[in-house]
Amino acid sequence: MSLVLASGSPRRKQLLEMLGLPFRVVAHGVDETRESSELPEAYVVRLAREKARVVAARERGELVLAADTTVVLRGEIFEKPSTPAAAEAMLGRLQGRTHRVMTAVAVALDGRLEHALDVTEVTFRRLSGDAIAAYVATGEPMDKAGAYAIQGKGAALVEGIRGDFFGVMGLPLRLALELLERFGLPYRFTR
Repeated sequence: MSLVLASGSPRRKQLLEMLGLPFRVVAHGVDETRESSELPEAYVVRLAREKARVVAARERGELVLAADTTVVLRGEIFEKPSTPAAAEAMLGRLQGRTHRVMTAVAVALDGRLEHALDVTEVTFRRLSGDAIAAYVATGEPMDKAGAYAIQGKGAALVEGIRGDFFGVMGLPLRLALELLERFGLPYRFTR
């Protein structure tokens, strides 16, 4: 049984590579549009499960890992910004406050599908408009939920974190490894 990552995220790929897990990437092609009344938790869980289900249906006999991440402030979802101005607006609202990063992980194999949800609290430092603009000018925020990368230059925005750093990056490793083990793929430090 081999592992398939149903994600184009370079961060998820990087985390699996860091652990030394052999895998291949298969695009999921799932529409990630949020339903109008969908709560944040339900949204990320639905997308992670759908990504895993869609790829597992095409990759019979393969163990499929998928995930989805969103940033939430007072019930409002902050997805990937569409423009630099949108990124600045998001970061302006997040600065000096605590928000939640929700990452759902799903694993599928031949009709079986399980998931888990990580919720981590991240507190941003107070930031000036100039600091936010300078960060956005790096280009880093443009493909990230909430317009920041905690593992990159966005680390300078963060005052504190309560929860799973890897969940904020986009793949809570402890949950992913637990799910993979349930499907018969336990993690080994040596191969």
